[in-house]
Amino acid sequence: MITISLAMIVKNEENTLGNCLESVKDIVDEIVIVDTGSTDKTKEVASKFTDKIFDFEWIDDFSAARNFACSKATKEYVMWLDADDVILPEDKRKFLELKQTLSPDIDMVFMKYNVGFDENGNVTFSYYRERLARRDKGFIWMEPVHEYLAFTGKSINVDIAVTHTKKHRGFSDRNLRIYEKQLKEKGELSPRGTYYYARELKDNGRYEEAADMFLKFLDSNKGWVEDNINACLERSKCLLLLGRWEESFHALTRSFLYDLPRAEIVCQIGYYFKFHRAYHQAIYWFETALRLQKPKDSWGFFYDDYWGYIPALELVVCYDAIGDTLRANHYNEIAASFKPDSQAVEHNRQYFKAKLSGTEPNQ
Repeated sequence: MITISLAMIVKNEENTLGNCLESVKDIVDEIVIVDTGSTDKTKEVASKFTDKIFDFEWIDDFSAARNFACSKATKEYVMWLDADDVILPEDKRKFLELKQTLSPDIDMVFMKYNVGFDENGNVTFSYYRERLARRDKGFIWMEPVHEYLAFTGKSINVDIAVTHTKKHRGFSDRNLRIYEKQLKEKGELSPRGTYYYARELKDNGRYEEAADMFLKFLDSNKGWVEDNINACLERSKCLLLLGRWEESFHALTRSFLYDLPRAEIVCQIGYYFKFHRAYHQAIYWFETALRLQKPKDSWGFFYDDYWGYIPALELVVCYDAIGDTLRANHYNEIAASFKPDSQAVEHNRQYFKAKLSGTEPNQ
């Protein structure tokens, strides 16, 4: 059985850290907490779970803080979490099984990171992230923001999820400020940094600059394929918000250069035609999205609802718009197969029940 050190960096996490550590305390063999300047009771909460609590002066560099935390770990594998992450009971069971069975030749374990949810708790946004790394390999965290663990060797993806608990902290431009400080000091960003800087610009409402930065990233031809695809999607959204419809459309189609079409992209093309009331064209793209198979074991970002539920619902709207009620109702039941508890599906059922019975539907 392997041994695991949990190495975390925290700041002002008194309201979330306890839940995180409670969920993982029976999985890990050591807990290392590195505090980067808390002014609340974070350290007091941490002390209930470990005596390995260290201070680290914040220098606008997440990788520096994570590397310091990892340097204090002593077990075979090092794991990381954020304070508002938890391991749910079913994933805890799988995790304990993995701990018993993991082959010692595995250098890195990737786990699902569930970060977006609908009103019923269904996962809507997820991706794989590095979670367990062999300590003796000396892997290093890279990039000051949106950091990643650079590694070589053998890795596996496992069916275990870390769940982000969605604690709302309000808007922050911290990451944007770090990137702009780096640009001022060094004059340029890495390709990955350029991509994430563009995302931060978009999140801060600076859509023109974001669109240009996504294009700079894409034109560099140095990006990871999954980041290239997502950059096309996000650039398209920026251009759409700027009212540049045709450029937005072409940004989406550029993604086809990098890999097979992704449902998130194809649905956006469907929205383009739906907005322009070109329903037959919209139907083509939404039906295409519905037929796509999600790539297995990909480390890219995935908005799960686009791989079934959303295109089915959009086909309901489009077929109803052209007067094909039977087919619209058919696709509503397909949407129900993905989300039986969907309020939208139930509303549509009542609408079609009235319409098919000859009474006036209540829209």
